[in-house]
Amino acid sequence: MSFDNAIKALSLDALKFVKNNYVIGLGSGRAASVLVRSLSTFVKIKNLDIKCIPTSMQIKLIAEKGNLSLIDADQIDKIDVVFDGADQIDKNKFLIKGGGGALLKENILISAAKKVVIIADKSKFVTNLNKAIPVEVHPSARSIVTRNILKIGGVPAIRTLERGYPFVTENGNIILDCDFGIIKNPKILRQNILNLAGVLEVGIFTKKPDIIYRAKSNGKFDILT
Repeated sequence: MSFDNAIKALSLDALKFVKNNYVIGLGSGRAASVLVRSLSTFVKIKNLDIKCIPTSMQIKLIAEKGNLSLIDADQIDKIDVVFDGADQIDKNKFLIKGGGGALLKENILISAAKKVVIIADKSKFVTNLNKAIPVEVHPSARSIVTRNILKIGGVPAIRTLERGYPFVTENGNIILDCDFGIIKNPKILRQNILNLAGVLEVGIFTKKPDIIYRAKSNGKFDILT
């Protein structure tokens, strides 16, 4: 048994939050990919009429393959439930997200959702957030934001691909991964970064999830509320 087995098992359990006529937000990443595949099968078996909003091309392609009905976020006035993963979760249920670069769309959906369900393996849980924070930045503001991140105590590094090319988000922006060490006040730090001109989104998510699934290495999982 492994984390992957646990992710599959909890994905099936999480489908109990899906009801007919729901609008569902689909996050990005490994855990979200597994859940979307399970959701596709579930919808067929239960003959449900649902609409899904993907946060990335990766998830959109998986959802299309599973014949899920897709819409854009600006076509609806409610989101019943969002399923997503996390790069790190602290003791207060604040999250770091954006490892896949979809933080802007993910935060839009999470902010609008009636229920937020987060899926993560046990290694993602910490007392205080301490991973580098993804910051989505307009390309023309790279140098300015880099200097200002340094001024507020962060060490920024532009995210690059294998050959050194800058990683570009699906919105046409760049990502600065900013190391602030141990983060004891996530809300304040998020706002301080958002206040910088040229910053479009910050990978600290302060809306606390309603449900958190914690996958274990033995193939089992916990549910935290």
